[in-house]
Amino acid sequence: MQKLQVQGVHHITLVGADRETSIGFWEGVLGMPFVFEQPNLDNSGESHLYFDPGDGRLITVFTNEARAPGAAPVPQGLGAVHHLAFNVSRAVFAQAVARLDARRIGHSGVKDRGFMDSIYFRDPLGLLIELATYKFEPPVGFTHAEVLLEAHRLRVERGDYNITEVHLADAIEEMVEASRDSLSDDRAPRDPYRP
Repeated sequence: MQKLQVQGVHHITLVGADRETSIGFWEGVLGMPFVFEQPNLDNSGESHLYFDPGDGRLITVFTNEARAPGAAPVPQGLGAVHHLAFNVSRAVFAQAVARLDARRIGHSGVKDRGFMDSIYFRDPLGLLIELATYKFEPPVGFTHAEVLLEAHRLRVERGDYNITEVHLADAIEEMVEASRDSLSDDRAPRDPYRP
C-alpha cells in the first residue's frame, strides 16, 4: 500500500448564491481577482467562477441566479468546513478592523493565536472567514510550516501549552544555525559589550 502524496491545495470550490454576490465578496471585499468563468460542467444550471487568492491557487464558486444570499451561519457539524483562512500582510491586517467596520461587517476583533493574529467574520452566505497574519518570517529557504514544526517540538519539549513568540524565535535560530555554515568554531551567544 502506498500514499497518494499531495503537493499543495489545487483549489477549493464553494456553493455560492448568485454571480453578483460571489464577485462582490471574493473580489470586491477580499480583493481576489476574478480570473475565469465557465459553466459548471456537472450542472448546466450553474456557473463556475474562479478567483485568485494571491498565491496562484484558486477559490472557485458554483453560482446560480435562482439562489439568493442568506447570512445564517453555515452549519459546523461533523465533516463540515469550520472556516477558510486567508493570509494577509501585517500592513493589511493592521487596517482590517477599520475596513470591516467601514463596511459594517461584524467581526471578532483581533485574536492572538501565539504564532499568528486572526480576525474572523462571515461572508454573505454565512461561511466563517479568517484573515490571518503570521508573527514571523521563515528563514530563507524554509517555509512557515517548517518553522511551526520546529516550534512545536520546542513547545512540547518545554511543556508549554501553546506556541508563542519565544518558540518561534528559538526555532528560527536553531534552523539558521543548522542550515548555514560559519567560520566560527563556537557559535554560542556572546557578550561583545564587556566592561
